[in-house]
Amino acid sequence: MALCRSPGGGRSGYGLGRGAMAVLAMALSALVTYGAGAQTVLRGRLNADILSLDPGVRRDENTDAVVLHLVEGLVAFREDGSIGPLLAQSWTVSDDGRTYRFALRPGILFHNGATLTADDVVWSLKRYLAPATRWRCRFEFGAGGITGIEDIAAPDPGTVLVTLSRATPFFLKILARPDCGGAGILHRDSWGADGALITPIGTGPFRLGEWRRNQFIELDRFDRYAALPGDRDGNAGNRQALVDKVRFLIIPDGSAARAALLRGNLDVLDALSPAEVAGVQGQPGIRVEINPTMDFYELLFQTHDPLLSDVRMRRAIALAIDTAGLTRAVTWGTARANASPVPVVSPYYGPVEAQPRPKDVAEARRLTAEAGYTGQPIRLITNRRYPQMFDSAVLIQAMAAEAGINVEIETLDWATQLDRYAKGDYQMMAFAFSARLDPSLNFGSIIGDKAKDPRKVWDTPAARDLLRQSIDEAEPAQRQQIFDELHRQFMADVPAVILFNTSRIAAVRQNVTGYKGWPAAQQRLWGVGLEPPDRPRANAAKDGPA
Repeated sequence: MALCRSPGGGRSGYGLGRGAMAVLAMALSALVTYGAGAQTVLRGRLNADILSLDPGVRRDENTDAVVLHLVEGLVAFREDGSIGPLLAQSWTVSDDGRTYRFALRPGILFHNGATLTADDVVWSLKRYLAPATRWRCRFEFGAGGITGIEDIAAPDPGTVLVTLSRATPFFLKILARPDCGGAGILHRDSWGADGALITPIGTGPFRLGEWRRNQFIELDRFDRYAALPGDRDGNAGNRQALVDKVRFLIIPDGSAARAALLRGNLDVLDALSPAEVAGVQGQPGIRVEINPTMDFYELLFQTHDPLLSDVRMRRAIALAIDTAGLTRAVTWGTARANASPVPVVSPYYGPVEAQPRPKDVAEARRLTAEAGYTGQPIRLITNRRYPQMFDSAVLIQAMAAEAGINVEIETLDWATQLDRYAKGDYQMMAFAFSARLDPSLNFGSIIGDKAKDPRKVWDTPAARDLLRQSIDEAEPAQRQQIFDELHRQFMADVPAVILFNTSRIAAVRQNVTGYKGWPAAQQRLWGVGLEPPDRPRANAAKDGPA
């Protein structure tokens, strides 16, 4: 149909106003998007590009979220923190607790069409354990870790046997960790002859389409994906792709991302900054979801630093911080302050963990004087990629000044900060740990032997012993007692100051179906679809084309 513009330009020759023209444009757009042969593209946003495509190796929260659309491990975390099947349809454990027998689901295909076999699982797991891979969870199976792995074998194409050096009920939770790529199984053709990763050939609901660095990452639906029956359940359950493509747009600026959503250039704006919520709430065609998570933001101390090795200095800095006030300001009232490594929404967050650390400037001044502090500067590292880290650093600096503590802020790019964190090269650092679905994992992110793993900030023998007990204990009541004691010692030793657990905020366009946040604070776009509108919406002129 051709339309003619009248000389005035305000109406067409058919007498349609601008609002009606926008509705018509919306209808034509819908025909293109949802018509016969058209591809549905779900557009999400990342605030920075991913670091790699190698599961659990060079990673951060964005990397984990993308990679877990491509790969799957033997098991995965459910919504409630329990372990569910993924590539393994079932498993049994020997009487001595050391041998796990995994029965693989039949008919699983890699993205290149090859059938998954036990040999592929053995090859992938052994690659993760090789020192050259630098897998994030390798240390858990080494000296000082939860257990050793003595053998990985494939007695037949459908069975994998893993033999541990010592029994631990925590083994499956390590395999399922999102920050370790879920121990995702990859086909060996993912790598070239030179050992370099070509493309991740996994078994997930999507396969890699195109990655334009710092622009977008596009994933294509894997049409031969074998989904589990039932509903989506954390990273387990039904992971069926409901769209042809997922396109993660790299939009660092929060205001620009919000504008893209309102213009209709984004379908899902996940990890929305609390400062941006007011700009989308109440907007036509947009709904907002707020879900508490199990991540935690904190101030890390380098406890081997000559000044901060004195626990009195660490306690003084902690007492200078009004954690509740900082949390309200930094999260715009969307999160709760929390002094414990155990997240507020964890079933193990009890009366002991709920006790706040009160601000006490007078006591902070007394402790610094007792420690012989004379006002020398203490360097605090932060970044601007994560506004809540930067804002926390600014407020910590101001609050510390009230107690006479001289804090200087050093702002780095995120990659450099991560490198400094990994090396333990800092005095103080505003940081955050992505969500862990068990308190042992939360405590494990800070407890360890600093000589072997410089990332760790708490390396007392008592803390390491309690962490080990929490890993080896399966009874919830006994684990609660262990976590209570860990919390008490953490508050006394002050290797870090926990500030808050965030809420994951997402703004979603009204034609998006199935989107759901969860405590892992991980963007999941399987099970998410785009509903073709039956008719153009009345607010189409205001919203813009979807």
